[in-house]
Formats: sequence, C-alpha cells, structure tokens
Amino acid sequence: MKALPGVSASVALTVSPADTAPALASGDVPVLATPRLLALCEEATVAAVVPFLEEGETTVGSRVELEHLAPSAPGARVEATAVLEAVTGSRLTFAVTAREGNRMVGRGTIERVVVDRRRFLAQAEETSAWGGPA
Repeated sequence: MKALPGVSASVALTVSPADTAPALASGDVPVLATPRLLALCEEATVAAVVPFLEEGETTVGSRVELEHLAPSAPGARVEATAVLEAVTGSRLTFAVTAREGNRMVGRGTIERVVVDRRRFLAQAEETSAWGGPA
C-alpha cells in the first residue's frame, strides 16, 4: 500500500429508523446509534485508502476510540470524514469526525491494518475450525 498521510474521504448517511439505538439494540432513544456512527466512520476510513491498496490487500479494523457528542434524529444527514494521519508499517491511523451540518456529532481515532486478504481469511477459517486460536 502506498497511501500517504493526508489522504481523506467522506461518506454520508441520512439517518433512518434502522440506524437508531432501538433498532441496533444499543439503547432505547430513537436517535442515531453509536454503533451505526462507528460504522459510518469506518466506512470513511476504508474509502480513503481503497485506491492505494495493492492487489490482494485489504484493511481490517484493529482499534477504535470514538466520542459520540450529540444526537441525530431520523431524517438528519450525517457526514463522516476520515483523514489518514500516520502510516507505521502496515498500521494506519485515522482521525475521524462526524458532522450534522456545522454541528460536530462525533470524533475519534480509528486504526486499521493492511493485510493479505487470502491469508487473513485462511487464518479466520482455521481459527473457526479449532473453536479458537491454538
């Protein structure tokens, strides 16, 4: 992978009832669920580096720190932006923000690791067959 710090991507979501805390079993208030906000932020990290991946490579999430700062009701448009801050070997560190218009609704850091897709899947299948790591 040849991505350099500074590359970025943004993705947007119009909050639907399926994106709310009750729908995702993460609370009982019908606003954007934190797990859905995280998924949106991760989607932005993936979009930022996809153009830079070599054949057979993908990225997997390895660490997340996310603050969910404000609620977003169904119908709201939330945009998540990821900026690649650091590349350390195969580890990628992103700063993520999420906004509803001018209002910040989330921010944090997401780390992803570049892996060989086939090797990673083989390892997952091997672990599943054993019922856990050896």
